[in-house]
Amino acid sequence: MIEIIKTDGKAEVKYMNLLKSRSTAVNKTVTESVTEIIDNVRDRGDEALLEYTQKFDGKLPNYIEVPREEINDALSNADQDYVNALLNAVENISDFHNRQKQQSFINPKSNGVIMGQRIRGLKRVGIYVPGGTAAYPSSVLMNAIPAKIAGVEEIVMVTPPLSDGTANPDILVAAAICGVDRVFLLGGAQAVAALAYGTATVPKVDKIVGPGNIYVATAKKLLYGVVDIDMIAGPSEILVLADETAPAKFVAADLMSQAEHDRLASAILITTSQKLAEETKEELTRQSASLSRKEIIADSLREFGAIFVCDDIDYAVTLANEFAPEHLEVMMANPMEYIGKLDNAGSVFLGNYAPEPLGDYYAGPNHVLPTSGTARFFSPLSVDAFVKKSSYIYYTEDALREAHDDIVLLANKEGLTAHANSILVRYQDEEKE
Repeated sequence: MIEIIKTDGKAEVKYMNLLKSRSTAVNKTVTESVTEIIDNVRDRGDEALLEYTQKFDGKLPNYIEVPREEINDALSNADQDYVNALLNAVENISDFHNRQKQQSFINPKSNGVIMGQRIRGLKRVGIYVPGGTAAYPSSVLMNAIPAKIAGVEEIVMVTPPLSDGTANPDILVAAAICGVDRVFLLGGAQAVAALAYGTATVPKVDKIVGPGNIYVATAKKLLYGVVDIDMIAGPSEILVLADETAPAKFVAADLMSQAEHDRLASAILITTSQKLAEETKEELTRQSASLSRKEIIADSLREFGAIFVCDDIDYAVTLANEFAPEHLEVMMANPMEYIGKLDNAGSVFLGNYAPEPLGDYYAGPNHVLPTSGTARFFSPLSVDAFVKKSSYIYYTEDALREAHDDIVLLANKEGLTAHANSILVRYQDEEKE
């Protein structure tokens, strides 16, 4: 199942290297296949899209773009408890992300100079939402809500059709509630390429966000620069930092909540308690026996799971920062005192009653998070991801005259005489006088 490791400065480094190997290995076959798909969609547009949909999804849908009436009908016919749960989540997510909004500003100075920054939403954004058996309506919420708050003019969603060629109704309900403008039944690298380049049917977008399999992730990576993307997401991760007060059954349950995603997912416990380590291992065996994805959980925990026992809490915190996990749970006697010490994590969950799924679905903070240690320098998806900023400058003739000697000096230091001339030419007549 999962190994208990006593930290010694070597074992934990070996494990970190193992984790890095999951996401840094380049699958040349996948890259070649995705490159071919991208080129084909760019050159042949809708014709290529239909061919790939038939090939990979087994059946062409009745239409590529879902009619608005079908989206509205999905909401009207949905189970009311499901709709209510989504609405409650939307309220929490909206409240959190509304607090992230920035305002444009103008800064007039006494000498007549005016400077400022203009912030506005992107014109069109594409959201990729997995469909079929791995359908995640929560992904619609976490991507569409901050985009709407940012002021994005149009949100276009792509999602693979079900095996019968129809749209997943649960995803359509989430799209209707979040105000997604258009929905297309497309998946895989071909959908990403269509959003990046545009076709006769699918509009070109400015940015693509949302999770997907290795083909989707590779397509986003290859198309970055043609279009903006949110991030290159790797396998899911959870790290639980716990002391002897943490309930082993809670710890085990939370570790498995991420292990069930994927055989490459990583679930780690770092603790100062040997007793908790042993009890958690027992709970993992006991609880997983009744879970639907127990085989995936077992593989994930065996290959990429670990329980580290540290001598003291300071080293445990240091180790957590080294891992820089996607999700970091703090099950300590006083979890709040560690907020300022935990610098590298996508999202931090504090206490015994803030399990990771709370963040996935409901609490408010975004669940699109940096993985593979990139929390050292990347941030969660936010309203900022859907805006662009421009600065502006206005100088009076007198204000530029006052600054022109400094600017000319700096330009000449860099050997850019045309830059200097752009300033000097405005005052040549004065110098002649």
